[in-house]
Amino acid sequence: MKTTLQLLAILLAFQFNTGFAQSSKGDADLSNWPKGKSPQEIGKLVAERFIATEQAVLNRPTPPKTIIYPMTCTWYGALTFAKESKDKPLAEQLVRLFDPLLGAKSSAIPSPVHVDATVFGAVPFELYIQTKENRYLELGKRSADNQWAKPDSARAKGDALKFWEKGLSWQTRLWIDDMFMITAVQTQAYRATGDVKYINRAAKEMVLYLDSLQRPNGLFYHAPDVPFYWGRGNGWMAVGMSEILRSLPKDNPDRPRIMAGYKKMMAGLLKNQAATGMWRQLIDDPQSWEETSGTGMFTFAMITGVKNGWLDKKTYGPAARKAWLALIGYLDENHDIREVCEGTNKKNDHQYYLDRKRNVGDLHGQAPVLWCASALLR
Repeated sequence: MKTTLQLLAILLAFQFNTGFAQSSKGDADLSNWPKGKSPQEIGKLVAERFIATEQAVLNRPTPPKTIIYPMTCTWYGALTFAKESKDKPLAEQLVRLFDPLLGAKSSAIPSPVHVDATVFGAVPFELYIQTKENRYLELGKRSADNQWAKPDSARAKGDALKFWEKGLSWQTRLWIDDMFMITAVQTQAYRATGDVKYINRAAKEMVLYLDSLQRPNGLFYHAPDVPFYWGRGNGWMAVGMSEILRSLPKDNPDRPRIMAGYKKMMAGLLKNQAATGMWRQLIDDPQSWEETSGTGMFTFAMITGVKNGWLDKKTYGPAARKAWLALIGYLDENHDIREVCEGTNKKNDHQYYLDRKRNVGDLHGQAPVLWCASALLR
């Protein structure tokens, strides 16, 4: 009897341990998803939502004066999703949505006089990468080249000329938001043209921001004079580093520094991930509300790291999977994501960040969902 009980205990222990190992392996799996939660399904819904809403915006009697950066970021995400999911009809819809900007609606193209406007170039670069039509390439280069042109007297304010003389962009201002806005268009220019000057610019710029702004815990204050770890602000850094590292040549002298900064940030984020899988409006404040745009950006960065072998899959795979499943749980019946922090300028006030309006369907939040879907399929 005793022997039988011992054998039964061993068998149960074996089954438990096997099941636990399988569960752990499944938790790190970024390829198999429950029905309705796969990147293919979610990405398609969110991309189609973007097309429908932006058609309404661009075709209304009084359309916006210019394309603003959240639209740019979402458009770029929809295009990359169409490519990675091999959805040609979706890609064609996105091209048709863009083409009026080359004609009757050209006034909506933002002039590249600021980081938030210049990032627009990432979209025509992606269109060129996918279609090889030169009209898109020239439009993208206008943004990328202007960002490193010598600033004229009207733009040479503050430190603009000083930064340019050091080989940096005259648009440099040392706000963490910039590290997607500047590096995205330059990295896209490299992907489209193969000219290493563009990716070298992006890398040099990123090193400046890392050396100037990253804290010992791997995270970033919103600005040097605003000591708060704002979620989406940190998200721009996380995505910016991930996007550069995807394309930065292995022999680039700045790659080790950027990789070190990236890994340091991912470790800091892992420590601050909530039990739900989300990250908060103020990353290190456990009383702060869970916010979707920053969570989406961090999820993209971790997915990209795991898929490229920069991050340990057993450590970061479960975190990325949990984050994706938590994030898409905030999508409503219209495929609009909830709990998106409104546009936020820096302010040295803790309560200011906690009191920010929580938007629904804000493109600051829609874009990262598409980036994550693309990264999961890439």
